[in-house]
Amino acid sequence: MPAYALFVREKLADPAEFKKYSEVVAETFKGFPAKILAAYGKQEKLEGTEPDGVVIIEFPDAASARAWYESPAYQKAAEHRWKAGLYNVVIVDGV
Repeated sequence: MPAYALFVREKLADPAEFKKYSEVVAETFKGFPAKILAAYGKQEKLEGTEPDGVVIIEFPDAASARAWYESPAYQKAAEHRWKAGLYNVVIVDGV
């Protein structure tokens, strides 16, 4: 069953750190079966607080999503994201 990694940015605090993250994150997908479905595109808030940005990444299953997220390459890149802003990150199973 497919699974999706969702990154919801609530607030960008450090654009320079986000730029560093953006420059290295693509390399972290090498060897992982991931498909980026949305990345900081135009959004329309229907309810609640509008996030600053959303990323949706499809994986064949939750184990693949977690393997990518926990990989040394992504964890190194994520250090920049953690400094860049406030995020909520979840993996959700598809149907």
